[in-house]
Amino acid sequence: MMSTKAFTLVSAVEWELLAGDKERVHIECVECCGKNLYVGTGDCVVYHFLLEERALPTGTATFSATKQLHRHLGFRKPVSELRAASALNRLLVLCDNSITLLNMMSLEPVPSGARIKGAVALALNENPVSGDPFCVEVCIISVKRRTIQLFLVYEDRVQIVREVSTPEQPLAVAVDGHFLCLALTTQYIILNYNTGFSQDLFPYCSEEKRPIVKRIGRQEFLLAGPGGLGMFATVAGISQRAPVHWSENVIGAAICFPYVIALDDEFITVHSMLDQQQKQTLPFKEGHILQDFEGRVIVATSKGVYILVPLPLEKQIQDLLASHRVEEALVLAKGARRNIPKEKFQVMYRRILQQAGFIQFAQLQFLEAKELFRSGQLDVRELISLYPFLLPTSSSFTRSHPPLHEYADLNQLTQGDQEKMAKCKRFLMSYLNEVRSTEVANGYKEDIDTALLKLYAEADHDSLLDLLVTENSCLLTDSAAWLEKHKKYFALGLLYHYNNQDAAAVQLWVNIVNGDIHDSTRSDLYEYVVDFLTYSLDQELVWKYADWVLQKSEEVGVQVFTKRPLDEQQNSFNPDSVITCLKKYPKALVKYLEHLVIDRRLQKEEYHTHLALLYLDKVLQERSGANSKGVEATETQVKLQHLLQKSDLYRVHILIDRIRGAGLPMESAILHGKLEEHEEALRILVHELQDFSAAEDYCLWRSEGRDPPYRQRLFHTLLAMYLQPGPAAPELAVAAADLLNRHAANFDAARVLQLLPGGWSVQLLRPFLTGAVRNSVHARRTTQVALGLAKSENLIYKYDKMKLKGSSVQLSDKKLCQMCQNPFCEPVFVRYPNGGLVHTHCAASRHTNPSSPGPGTRT
Repeated sequence: MMSTKAFTLVSAVEWELLAGDKERVHIECVECCGKNLYVGTGDCVVYHFLLEERALPTGTATFSATKQLHRHLGFRKPVSELRAASALNRLLVLCDNSITLLNMMSLEPVPSGARIKGAVALALNENPVSGDPFCVEVCIISVKRRTIQLFLVYEDRVQIVREVSTPEQPLAVAVDGHFLCLALTTQYIILNYNTGFSQDLFPYCSEEKRPIVKRIGRQEFLLAGPGGLGMFATVAGISQRAPVHWSENVIGAAICFPYVIALDDEFITVHSMLDQQQKQTLPFKEGHILQDFEGRVIVATSKGVYILVPLPLEKQIQDLLASHRVEEALVLAKGARRNIPKEKFQVMYRRILQQAGFIQFAQLQFLEAKELFRSGQLDVRELISLYPFLLPTSSSFTRSHPPLHEYADLNQLTQGDQEKMAKCKRFLMSYLNEVRSTEVANGYKEDIDTALLKLYAEADHDSLLDLLVTENSCLLTDSAAWLEKHKKYFALGLLYHYNNQDAAAVQLWVNIVNGDIHDSTRSDLYEYVVDFLTYSLDQELVWKYADWVLQKSEEVGVQVFTKRPLDEQQNSFNPDSVITCLKKYPKALVKYLEHLVIDRRLQKEEYHTHLALLYLDKVLQERSGANSKGVEATETQVKLQHLLQKSDLYRVHILIDRIRGAGLPMESAILHGKLEEHEEALRILVHELQDFSAAEDYCLWRSEGRDPPYRQRLFHTLLAMYLQPGPAAPELAVAAADLLNRHAANFDAARVLQLLPGGWSVQLLRPFLTGAVRNSVHARRTTQVALGLAKSENLIYKYDKMKLKGSSVQLSDKKLCQMCQNPFCEPVFVRYPNGGLVHTHCAASRHTNPSSPGPGTRT
């Protein structure tokens, strides 16, 4: 058990002050009310002293007593008990089984001579039920056996209220409202004198020890229990606090929150009500009185009166913290809440939590420290300042005064132990990361984020990059110097970018890629720079480094232009300017033109022609090499053919001139097709390439989106070419039969039959003939259906016309035109569907001026 200095023992009334010229004085009882101290002696005298308190710099106090009056009560018995009733200015004195009322100041008995007779012990009800402010409620143990009496005491009279019988002889009593807590001969009980209900608490032996019954608060009592226990009990008969362990020979007990004070033959012991531990022991022999009066604790021997002066709770707490007794300090601090004003307590308690946090931190108890820092709302810069160089040079922070801890810095705290230092740094990283986005960081986010960046950089922590690519408040100057010191150049670039210094960032990354400085953070840094420039809004920066990215890799570097957001490509980076830049980089130029033509589908002749020429140049270059049929050449050639087929924007004549004599028959055929030179195109495909499938595809391609006669004309041209006599006639005849059988719907069957040689069998052309007949029948039936529908519609119109003619119209000179309201002068008129008649010239004007009124909407 570690001791706590909670009280100091100070003398209040010395024996000499009491005795005067007497040889012997024996103190029997004491009472204190404000500055008034009363002492009752064995020779039936009551003394009145005035207490003066003087505070000392140490936080304690001293007392001096000035004797005012004394009065002999006229009995030969000792004064048993004294109780002050300040509201009545009366002192209740129990002597010789009689309670006398004295004036508190003059010690004169009340003129009426009112007194209570037959009292063994008395107790005041500090939670009165009468509601009368001009009386006090007094409970006495009567000389009658097993009887308790209740009185109302006024200034000059007493009135008995109730008499209560008890199961056994009562030895001690305390009262709260309607509840009596009684020590009987063999047990303690709670008795409600209003209802008569009693509740047994626990047994004890009155022959072995002196009972103690003390009211300690509203509806709660302290009792001397068996086995040296101080037991707490409520009026409901339960205990809401754990018992305290005091000695078996306790004479008296008192409360000075949060402490229970006990007196035995040799010592005064102090126990905490919060954790039930014994906190202090003071030697005190021959003591026989221990009482508390409104928070003031008085002990007395037969010859002197002493006061237990509590040390200020804050000093007690600081002493505990100085001894690193964190839990005890926090328990005591929480218990002090009821004795200190709310605002003052909150300020004090926060500081205590912060101090406790630093104690736990110094012991590497990081989880406990973190919770204490959070609960205490620690200015996190107090913690950061322990770590050398972490706070920015521009920070205005100064440590709390008085200081929260005794350490100059982390080196002193860890005594140079590198492992401990590393643990402390890891804790700070974790703690700062947690609090940086909370209210704890308000007002000094720059200090927190800068410190966090420094810790991450020093520890080579992965979170450094996460910090820099998200919202942060890192100070540029301090952070940049620190990152450079630890060779974190990529991170430094991110810092520059976050602070809108993209030029500095890109230059730094370029230096890393070029090998001028070393930083292995990202192995794909070149691609990162390309991506960064792609989404950069700084045109000047992009143009500045365009050559650099293209020199490193044309295929990757061109992404700076091709992957750029479309709105920027349209507004900021003119394609003509980009093409001019890419002229030195043929691969990149092809990629960019493909982007314009294929991806963006720009309808501009120059781009299509340029791309086609680049494809053609590459094909010609590859064909001129030894391996003219390599995979790459084939891929480029396929791209060229696809572009020539799909695009209608390139300049055909330029390409034909370039292809002529280059040995590219397929490309030539496509170009002739673009010029509507179908016979030449088909000749190349059929006679030069002998690619009959390509010839059929050509007919389908060129007739796509055109009317059926156009497609029919192309297929007839191809068929005629197949049927021409020549060395390859047998092979072409087979191709002709296949063409007819596969595309019967694209031929005029009658014309085909006239062209075919007479020796061809019906079986050979069976698919064609079947298809031709089916198409003919289908066309005939479709025409018949259309004709029938037309006839039906015509019949409906005839019926409508006959209905209109079927009704007669009577016209006379009395009929008026519904438009002009004039009579008809001649038998010529216009009739509207609603039956209205108008002049022909009125109807004509109605048609030329639709806004004019009329009887109907149509004639």
